[in-house]
Amino acid sequence: MFLKDPCGVCCILITYVSVFYADYVIVKWVVLQSMVNSLWGSFNVVMFNTVILFLCMAHFRAVFTDPGTLPLFPSKLDFSDLHSSESGCDYVDWTVCTRCEIYRPPRAHHCRICRRCIRRMDHHCPWINNCVGERNQKYFLQFLIYVGILSVYAIVLVSTSWLSECKDCSQEITIKQARIMHSVILLLISTLFGMFVSAILVDQIQAIVTDETAVEQVQNQGPYRPHKPKMTLLSDVFGREHPLFWLMPCSSTKRKLDTPLINHHV
Repeated sequence: MFLKDPCGVCCILITYVSVFYADYVIVKWVVLQSMVNSLWGSFNVVMFNTVILFLCMAHFRAVFTDPGTLPLFPSKLDFSDLHSSESGCDYVDWTVCTRCEIYRPPRAHHCRICRRCIRRMDHHCPWINNCVGERNQKYFLQFLIYVGILSVYAIVLVSTSWLSECKDCSQEITIKQARIMHSVILLLISTLFGMFVSAILVDQIQAIVTDETAVEQVQNQGPYRPHKPKMTLLSDVFGREHPLFWLMPCSSTKRKLDTPLINHHV
């Protein structure tokens, strides 16, 4: 379900305006100005737009994939038996969400923006207008990676077009001024976005390999499974396929959930 959060909607609009502006500058003011008679021009246009395609696919799936929302029950629940002797030891680490009025498995937390409890919730991200949770963290990471690649690619293309001699470039003052203006703006946007997503990506990878979400770090809970191999932890997020396919946004992350829910008849 798409959230009608003003901050999230604005962040999504800013994301796509920035991405398509970068495409416009690279094609019109870099390639068509300095590489128009070179095969490198066509190659860079195809590669740059391929990265944009993967970025948009990953972002779309991060936005519209259910992050792991726990279902609500139609009737009021009696929570008194959650830790009773009749419920057994299987649910000893479960908690109760008083807002959703549901049983909550370990690592699930309530999001005040989504107003629901999310499995293995890391944080709510306005850039995808969704929570980063068990089911969509892979797509969120792919989105960060492709934004970083696109930022570096744009900086390299713009820098190369200005550092190398350009015999095919127009010498008209208005065109040169427009090219300089768009190049400077794109460099600033690419640098800011590149640094921003790099910091988030490092934090996300660290959270995965230490098996501690952002919420758990704030609560000082420590690693959830301290002795689990790092590759196993990464495959829990990216899927069981070969690591070469981890960056493909068209692959699915569906798998059997770790913990079955307590139903409302408990």
